[in-house]
Amino acid sequence: MTALDTPRTTRPGVSAAEAVATARAVADELAVDALERDRAGAEPLAEAGLLRRSGLPSLLLPTEVGGADAGWATALRVVAEVARTDGSIAQLLAYHYVNAQNLVWVADDEGRRRWGVPTAAHQWLWGDAVNPVDPDLRLDRAGTGYVLRGTKSFATGASTGDVTVAGAVASDTGRTLLVVVPRDAPGFVKGGDWDNLGQRLSASGSVRFDDVAVADEQVLGSTSAGDVSPFGSLVTPAIQAAFGHFYLGVTRGALETAAEYTRTTSRPWLLSGAASATEDPYVLATYGRLVARLRAAEALGASVGAHLQAASARGADLTWHERGELAEEVAALKVVSSDLAVEATSAIYEVTGARATGNRYGFDRFWRNVRTHTLHDPVQYKAREVGEHFVTGAHPDFTLYT
Repeated sequence: MTALDTPRTTRPGVSAAEAVATARAVADELAVDALERDRAGAEPLAEAGLLRRSGLPSLLLPTEVGGADAGWATALRVVAEVARTDGSIAQLLAYHYVNAQNLVWVADDEGRRRWGVPTAAHQWLWGDAVNPVDPDLRLDRAGTGYVLRGTKSFATGASTGDVTVAGAVASDTGRTLLVVVPRDAPGFVKGGDWDNLGQRLSASGSVRFDDVAVADEQVLGSTSAGDVSPFGSLVTPAIQAAFGHFYLGVTRGALETAAEYTRTTSRPWLLSGAASATEDPYVLATYGRLVARLRAAEALGASVGAHLQAASARGADLTWHERGELAEEVAALKVVSSDLAVEATSAIYEVTGARATGNRYGFDRFWRNVRTHTLHDPVQYKAREVGEHFVTGAHPDFTLYT
């Protein structure tokens, strides 16, 4: 990869078109050697540097700390744009947006300035170690601060981020606190053990905290159920919305890549009577059905982006009912985008032909990426949430998955 030659998007008032254009430039640069990097499976240090140079990390941060305050509708479009060519790096950016947004949802004014100003100034990337399925991390009081101990099996972006937000139970109060851990903190050990089917460059390996000192000013706030407001609970709809846009971006990238192959390389089936693959009626109909569904899913994604942005703008006035209505629409996007992504990234072989399975093309990376990530949390539970809301009007209780 080469240095990205595009204006930074950090200034207040940056337009959605400008931010998406920057994301497209990042995606185009990532596309040059996407397959080679996927196969190497190295830590995405260079890719993280590309994101920092683009200015995209500060897109959502408030203007008061030097961010662009561009809004969630734009940030989600940016995630989808990057995902067209590199799902792993889109995941890094999406998780960063959610992790850093805890400065708005959870932190007080002092904490927001303390961590937000350097994040915007240096385009810091935020990783996470909050997976609630893992054994909880523990915070033990030590003098005026804490000592952080424990392990997380999955910690996206922790090995490449500038800071990591960790969720740990304070032993003195039993509350789950979010704390900020700098990348070079003594005792913060990155496992480097991410070796999965897809999302190979998402830096999602394990981390271990061996008596990591945590000062009180590193504590952003509590995510315990009794402490969280509707506004503070937006972390879950936001990450699920980011997932949906990630799937939409990968799907569009897979279809665009396949279409180029169909135009330039595929041969018509001998029984088709067509002069070229682009005249085969079954090939065209398959593309048509997939693209029509993608356009419908993208329209739902745009609605979700606007809904999330409006909910975030409500701030402390956001109600649990409003939050629940947002969560239901996000769940619908998760269902639709997951199903479409898994199907479409497999169906591209039906419109490209047997030779497209050659490893030199690497079309399987699209399927591997969405198949891996759509297992993050079972989509059937999201379908149940949508169905229950439709039948009874109920909203799911807040968790880090709902």
